[in-house]
Amino acid sequence: MRRGLRERKGETVVDRYLEGRAALVTGGASGQGRAIALALATRGADVAIGSLLAEQGPAPERVDTHLPSRAELSAAVAAIEAHGVRALGRALDVRSPQSCAALYADAVGAFGKIDILANAAGIGAEQPICGHPDPLWDAVIDTNLTGCYRMIKLCLPGMIKRGWGRIVNIASTAANIGAKDNPAYCASKSGLLGLTRCVALEGAPHGVTCNAINPGFVDTGMMQASVRSLVAAEGRGRSEAEYIAGIVASYPQKRIIAPAEIGALAAFLCHEDARGLTMEDITVAAGSLW
Repeated sequence: MRRGLRERKGETVVDRYLEGRAALVTGGASGQGRAIALALATRGADVAIGSLLAEQGPAPERVDTHLPSRAELSAAVAAIEAHGVRALGRALDVRSPQSCAALYADAVGAFGKIDILANAAGIGAEQPICGHPDPLWDAVIDTNLTGCYRMIKLCLPGMIKRGWGRIVNIASTAANIGAKDNPAYCASKSGLLGLTRCVALEGAPHGVTCNAINPGFVDTGMMQASVRSLVAAEGRGRSEAEYIAGIVASYPQKRIIAPAEIGALAAFLCHEDARGLTMEDITVAAGSLW
């Protein structure tokens, strides 16, 4: 049977090539993480998601992010289960080793294993190096880079032992392109590419792949938070809608990336047809460098 999309009675049906697999997605209650979780579930994987929730307290000061509510977490779990798979949703703070370990233990308890890890939890910050608050730097690096390290360290040994695994890290165009007033974000995402390559090499002899996706602007709550900060920093009186229109105009395809596009690519990287893809970073930015 050909894997991937196929036609049946005039309807497009997704091949459930991930049946029997179990996935864990950080940042899975909203944005790109939610899209990845749904893409994996559509293809048959059981999925555990974890996100930092608004009820856990405010985000670190001066950080750009979207904190979903507990209701959003529950809705994401229900949307996953609607695809006929098992789902688990938990509050998660990837800056906390204890929180990471608790989600991992709950997921393994529910599914017996973790075959797929998608690291989508992330935050940004608009701040030049001059006057950069150390706590802000630490929060961005700890979330975007060290948080991925923590989850990989938990999941990779089991993947190696079983001889199969897929790790997908959500990096950014900022991993390869510098941006004014984004030193912490750019450094964290560049570091994530280095981590991705090392994990790929460690897993390669054992059937484990590790890749990064570098999205440009994606239509998510975090993008909206980032645009608000950019508009405020610019100080030119442009509205958020006008700023987004400028982004669209600058992109060769004249559009913002949809979260589902990131989900579809992440799911393909878990396909057997993608087993030769490892240690790669793949840009999805509608033809734009940034």
